[in-house]
Amino acid sequence: MRGIMIQGTSSDVGKSMLCTAFCRILSDESVKVAPFKSQNMSNNSYVTILGEEIGRAQGVQAEAARTIATVDMNPILLKPESGMKSQVVLFGKKLETMDGMDYRAQFYEKGLQAIDQALTNLAKDFTHLVIEGAGSPAEMNLNDRELVNMTVAKRADVPVILVADIERGGVFASIVGTLALIPEKQRVKGLIINKFRGDAKLFEDGVQFLESYTGIPVLGVIPYMDSHEIEQEDSLGVGAVQKQSTIKGAIDLVVCEHPYISNFTDIEPFLTEPDVSVRWVKTVEEIGQPDILLVPGTKSTVADLRYWKKQGLAEKLQSLAKDTWIVGLCGGFQMFAETLSDPYGHDGVAVKVEAGFGLVPNMHVSFEKEKTVQRQKGIVKFDALEVEVSGYEIHHGRVTGIEHSLVDYGESVEGYYRDRMIGTHLHGFFRDRSCRTAFLTPIRKQKNLPIQVHEKSEDPFNRWAKHVKNHIDWQKVTEIMGATP
Repeated sequence: MRGIMIQGTSSDVGKSMLCTAFCRILSDESVKVAPFKSQNMSNNSYVTILGEEIGRAQGVQAEAARTIATVDMNPILLKPESGMKSQVVLFGKKLETMDGMDYRAQFYEKGLQAIDQALTNLAKDFTHLVIEGAGSPAEMNLNDRELVNMTVAKRADVPVILVADIERGGVFASIVGTLALIPEKQRVKGLIINKFRGDAKLFEDGVQFLESYTGIPVLGVIPYMDSHEIEQEDSLGVGAVQKQSTIKGAIDLVVCEHPYISNFTDIEPFLTEPDVSVRWVKTVEEIGQPDILLVPGTKSTVADLRYWKKQGLAEKLQSLAKDTWIVGLCGGFQMFAETLSDPYGHDGVAVKVEAGFGLVPNMHVSFEKEKTVQRQKGIVKFDALEVEVSGYEIHHGRVTGIEHSLVDYGESVEGYYRDRMIGTHLHGFFRDRSCRTAFLTPIRKQKNLPIQVHEKSEDPFNRWAKHVKNHIDWQKVTEIMGATP
């Protein structure tokens, strides 16, 4: 099977986004392509149609490749928890919770077997793989037992493109230093400079230096692209999920940034609304008097609940309830309960009974061993507006006692909605524009803002893929991966 692997000089250089672009470009060329990342560490997970968990990035990349996401595209998912431990998800199912030392000592051989099995399975249905690395391949203290960079390139027998983020500074040192330290250096067949701002002609001397010094061609200099509307993967991307609207009297949306935040991509759709400002806060003092206060998902509900209770968030929410829309998503919604119970620590912190914020009367949460992992589709009524919503649930907590539900799934109901308070476990709730519009309409009316009319825009995957292809030597990329007819 042919393919290419994208590795980076560090985390957050744009590996996921470039893999997404490559998947769409190859799909446009009628290539049977699939994304692959052997091991992903992220609390932004994606639920397959079979109710299994993989990294969010590989789910998004599968969408870009116009194929159905499967567990073989990300066989190992690590979900960080409190106490320096991570939940190990193997082929979409929770295996166990381990700390870093135990994982390296006990899981390595099992991890290699999982990688080989996933590659074998993908080879049955696809001709090409776009493989994503993680962090930096030059982590010398980890390379003897790593499962995600050159070890994977070697087992899949694919060439590597090394990506560097010029926005960080030090791009020459990061590339040269990485190449000096990595094993299997001969596999690196191309370089990409990502997130460039300004006139690319000013970097022509830089390209010449890199090519002459390393002997490796620079395949492209990719300009920074604002508002690409493609979901980010991990907490390093939180900074990108904020904006200051230029519209006078814009809606002020405040998001609580938990220590163990997960699925923050639920907030990204609001970036497409021109009259909404999105800002993150780590303290109650920063909240102010927003129009919307959103409490997002968390990997450790009780731990993050305690973090906010110490600061007095419960009292702040009570004081805001009259004038502010309060929204809780997944773990954030569970914090609205009167009590939470997790005696065996299934969600990260063992506790018999923990007092919640008490925002929803008679709401109680109990955390069970078996996690709810499922896709859902239903109907939501915002006053006179009725809209369809869809998404996925991933949570240990079971909620009881709620009287005013939010979503009607047909055979069941979910969430909470009354007055200005909304809570749901449904990730992706605001992804559909009609749902966002229905939610924001009463706020816009109150603030005398015009109702937004959205024109149909180009598919974000197409727009991003076109942007990347216009700034790289795609013919050279296809030659490198052996895709030339």
